[in-house]
Amino acid sequence: MALMTHPPLLDTEGIFPEDAKERARDLLAGCRGGSVGSYTDSPGMEIIRRHVADYIAERDGAPADWRNVMLCAGASEGIRAVMKLMTNPGIPEGLRASTKRPGVMIPIPQYPLYSASLAEYNMEQVGYYLDESRNWALDVEELERSIKEAKTRCLVRAIVIINPGNPTGQVLTRGNIEAVIKFAQKEKLFIFADEVYQHNVYAEGSKFHSFKKVMSEMGSPYIDMEVASFMSCSKGYMGECGMRGGYAEVVNMDQDVMAMLQKSISAKLCPTVLGQSCMDIVANPPRPGEPSYESWLQEKDDNLASLARRAELVATNLNTIEGFSCNTVQGAMYAFPQLQLPVKAVEAATKAGQFPDVFYAFRLLEATGICVIPGSGFGQKEGTYHFRTTILPQEPMIADMLARLKEFHLHFIEEFS
Repeated sequence: MALMTHPPLLDTEGIFPEDAKERARDLLAGCRGGSVGSYTDSPGMEIIRRHVADYIAERDGAPADWRNVMLCAGASEGIRAVMKLMTNPGIPEGLRASTKRPGVMIPIPQYPLYSASLAEYNMEQVGYYLDESRNWALDVEELERSIKEAKTRCLVRAIVIINPGNPTGQVLTRGNIEAVIKFAQKEKLFIFADEVYQHNVYAEGSKFHSFKKVMSEMGSPYIDMEVASFMSCSKGYMGECGMRGGYAEVVNMDQDVMAMLQKSISAKLCPTVLGQSCMDIVANPPRPGEPSYESWLQEKDDNLASLARRAELVATNLNTIEGFSCNTVQGAMYAFPQLQLPVKAVEAATKAGQFPDVFYAFRLLEATGICVIPGSGFGQKEGTYHFRTTILPQEPMIADMLARLKEFHLHFIEEFS
């Protein structure tokens, strides 16, 4: 990316490995005028879209069409672009009151991008609860309950699956995914497969399965279902959040609707070219035998191994604190523990005009400097309290944070007992 930003560096010797130079030249050749300062096609540079398709094909063991790939400024922008297709903008004003709003099924707890986007697009949030008692498993009976209740008030058009989960950190089994696909096919739902944490799988026995791969292996009629899957360079072993690079692969979408999607994203002109380039590094990493391969592989493996240790460290230590219950962090980058709060703490929160977990989070922040996100921001079963904490700080910092959290919690319980 340094080479692309300042091409004269391509003429230097001994600073950059030759495979990095070759990649930079290829990408610059795909830019208009050979510069990252130029616009690209609205769905992104063709060379990068082809690399992403190759990445998907290698991951799934099945062909991928680069024309179904849309690069975007982080996965969030791609998710919002596809979700906007589910709205009802064409209904005349006089008929809208008598017409059910479109709805989208989202997991609870959920990443707030979804609830916020649905509210912005005037769509119905159809929540389905993940089963905390089974490590945040996805239960088809709960999907059936949720959609049956939702049909009385909205037209359910899509279902969102976050795998590995945010904020819950679970990794869906293949059986779970097959059950969701069968449910979506029966209900004629478009699938949003939020798979941005696909590299972040830590727990023994857990494995990432892409929705597209499972659908294709299930055969007819599932292989023809509409699905959009999303990936990002913000997560994984990369963590390049500020670069805003991501992609959406949209398969089996009606051609006229796909044309409308392409038209709508053209209003944004194009994703940032450096963000596209960052996504290319994820999709087209160094290969065995290339000069950069060993150092890249070492850094990748070290990052993921450290995240796995941190995932275990956080869950194990939280479970030693009285009143805490934390499921195994199988994947992603977060723990979402449940905590039992004394009645007096709940009463104090009500008096302060705050949710109990918000009250707890503010007290924790003020006393220790530790920032966690209250579970009420993600959704949770009524009467339960959680917070989300990340596993991203380095291991010594996490150990220190957990010690301060435990000390705070014991004082908090004593104060409100």
